[in-house]
Amino acid sequence: MKKLFLFLLLFTGLTTFAQEAEKEAIKTTIHTAYVDGIQNRGEIADIEKGFHPGFNLLGIDRNNHLSKLPIYTWVDYVKSAKEKDEEKGAEVSAKYPMIDVSGKAAVAKVELYKKGEKIFTDYLSLYKFEEGWRIVSKIYHRH
Repeated sequence: MKKLFLFLLLFTGLTTFAQEAEKEAIKTTIHTAYVDGIQNRGEIADIEKGFHPGFNLLGIDRNNHLSKLPIYTWVDYVKSAKEKDEEKGAEVSAKYPMIDVSGKAAVAKVELYKKGEKIFTDYLSLYKFEEGWRIVSKIYHRH
């Protein structure tokens, strides 16, 4: 009975450790590709590595219609802003109040801040591919 208890305790500990490692990998992907890459106009290669080519940003417009923005359009905007050397303003920072993982699927709640003020709450969906976690969709609330 003691061996079974020790096995279950060890198994639970390893499972928890693995889950936390996946959450950290997801957080790193989001921060590198989305926060530093898109929001803070970072490296295009980092954006392309962290976002799946089939990614879509989904939003609701003022007429209550669903709109879609594919990643390649968003990347073009970042490239254009960088080429024009537009002033990007204050740095965007992020908090990660929730990351939930089920196997190769995950969802993350991300809060974005500029000058200490919350500007967006995002819900990002991710899948784990052979090359790692990639963001596949986003919905959001603008504050």
